[in-house]
Amino acid sequence: MQEKKIGEIIAEAREKKKISQRQLAKIANISNAELSKIESGEREVPNPKTLRKISKHIDLNYNDLMYMVGLGVQVSPLNPFLLDHYSHLKGQELEDAWTIAKASIKNNDLIIDSLQKRIDSEELTQDEEDVLYETIEDLKYQSNTNNEIIKLLESNMIKERLKNATN
Repeated sequence: MQEKKIGEIIAEAREKKKISQRQLAKIANISNAELSKIESGEREVPNPKTLRKISKHIDLNYNDLMYMVGLGVQVSPLNPFLLDHYSHLKGQELEDAWTIAKASIKNNDLIIDSLQKRIDSEELTQDEEDVLYETIEDLKYQSNTNNEIIKLLESNMIKERLKNATN
């Protein structure tokens, strides 16, 4: 089975929302011609700013779209390179990677809380609010990625402990 291209996924999501190409182009503040090129596959790797503008209106995660065009990072069976890297760590490297991933999640949570407080308490322009929400979305995505890394690392830590216990 052939994987869908980014343009097909965007078109399907747009149609599911019952939005025409012209309507999406207008609300995303991009040209109709650009959206048409993306959906037709003529533009295989859209500009990241364009993807961000589109994703907001068709319920697709920006970071997932970035990964699909080869510009983002995702930890899943779809990204064997990261999985390979983390699954081969041993000893102190394994422990360090776990500590770093945990600290990253904690740091992201603190930043998300701070940004959310700004949104809730300050009078912001729509552009400022959009940037804050986009940043929160990106930080949550990073934390989800780190959670996947932690699961893999913890599995490897258990295997390493069992191996050391039997030796």
